[in-house]
Amino acid sequence: MTTLPPLPMPLPKLASLARQKLPCSPSTIPRSQLIKEKDGIDHYLEVNFKGLSKEAVAAYRNSYKKTICVDMLRDGYLKSFTELFALMEEWDALREAARVRSIFWLQRPLEEQPDKLDHLYYYLTRAEVAERKEFFEDVYNNFHALACYFNNSEDKWVRNHFYERCFQIAQLIKVDGGKKEAEAHGHMGLLFEEDGQLLEAAEHYEAFHQLTQGRIWKDETGHFLNLLACESLLRIYRLLADKMLENKDYKQAIRILIKASEIAREGNDKKMEGEASYYLGLAHLAAGEHETALTVLDTYRKISTELDDDLGLGRAYEAIAKVLQSQGEMADAIKYLKQVVTLLRNNYQFLDAVRASTMLGDIYNEKESQEEPQKQVYMKPQSTWKNSMDFQIIQNNETEASF
Repeated sequence: MTTLPPLPMPLPKLASLARQKLPCSPSTIPRSQLIKEKDGIDHYLEVNFKGLSKEAVAAYRNSYKKTICVDMLRDGYLKSFTELFALMEEWDALREAARVRSIFWLQRPLEEQPDKLDHLYYYLTRAEVAERKEFFEDVYNNFHALACYFNNSEDKWVRNHFYERCFQIAQLIKVDGGKKEAEAHGHMGLLFEEDGQLLEAAEHYEAFHQLTQGRIWKDETGHFLNLLACESLLRIYRLLADKMLENKDYKQAIRILIKASEIAREGNDKKMEGEASYYLGLAHLAAGEHETALTVLDTYRKISTELDDDLGLGRAYEAIAKVLQSQGEMADAIKYLKQVVTLLRNNYQFLDAVRASTMLGDIYNEKESQEEPQKQVYMKPQSTWKNSMDFQIIQNNETEASF
């Protein structure tokens, strides 16, 4: 998700005064001017909002956060005020919970982050104006802008709140053929995926995929939405399949990975199609379906060769070698593992080379005693790559020490 560039946001009068009162500002505001502004706001609220007392208004006057709330009320943005107030209460509750759990409590209070308050004021009030006119696409765009702005580790829960708001509004948009609804399903899928709710995430990603089929829609970064939907759905299917394989539910895992392979072919992306074949091949291997596993993994080998993807080719060879080893075809397994070691050596993948060399040694351990001398030959790469890697680490440490 790409964060939108900051927009020039005109501040209401009282908020502008409060901005000037912030500790970072060297200027001061005459007390008489502040008192005059206060009296004017009190009178306005008394006349227009009968349910608010002066005490209630005073509770939101002293800090910039409180000033923003008063501005919303003064200008008639009751819905924006309600949403902002609820967010601020949750913000304080989360900060307090974090403080109790850890002494390393680094998140600043919201009142000390005026830029965030400015963004909330600006986009919430614009969304409210658009909603009054039933311009639901504009409402969606403003909530989406807030979700993008808060897309960071500290404020992810705020991002999630506005993704949920986008999803609610997207159901009301009827003029774009379902594009905003598709995007909203993609966002909701991400929320559930990050929370570990894989089945719920899959439902949203499936809706995302279905709505984008046959469409040439792009997101704000220029990526095709259908391709993003395919990638998201494949990722969640793999996670679901991993859970199924852990529980030895091989048939269900294979079924969902076959579906993933079909979606990958539809996405017209060879690398994605190859990855889907790789995971499906491993599932067939886990289920003991060796011949099917070889056929599927050979598809991955062909695609990797076509793409000149040496690392992908190495993965294919290693997986094929595991299948052959399971079938007792040790000579063929060794042949493929030799090619793996060569590819890893050429691409400086030292740790993977150690693993492949160890696998070769394990295979030779299973062979008859007359082949024992050859075992030492192919155990040698393990120490060679390890020594090379250790040398490189030492050399890097010496270089850093010299500075």
